[in-house]
Amino acid sequence: MSWREQAACRGEDPALFFPVGNAGPAMVQTAKAKAVCAGCPVIAQCREWAHAHEDTGVWGGEDEYERRAARRRRSAA
Repeated sequence: MSWREQAACRGEDPALFFPVGNAGPAMVQTAKAKAVCAGCPVIAQCREWAHAHEDTGVWGGEDEYERRAARRRRSAA
C-alpha cells in the first residue's frame, strides 16, 4: 500500500489543501489543512515527496512558504 493510500487527507476535498493567498480566509483554510496533516500517519513521507515535487498547497503539514524556506536553507548549507 502506498503512503498516499494511508494519508489522512484521502477523503478530504483537495481544494482544502490549496488556499488562495496568504491572509484572512486563506490563513484559516491553511490551518484547517495542517490540522488534517497533524494526525496523519504518513506525514513524513508526504512532506519528503512535496519537498521534491510540489510548489503549491499544503503537504506534509507545511504550506508552500514553509517548503520554499526549507529549500533555501538546504541550498545554503
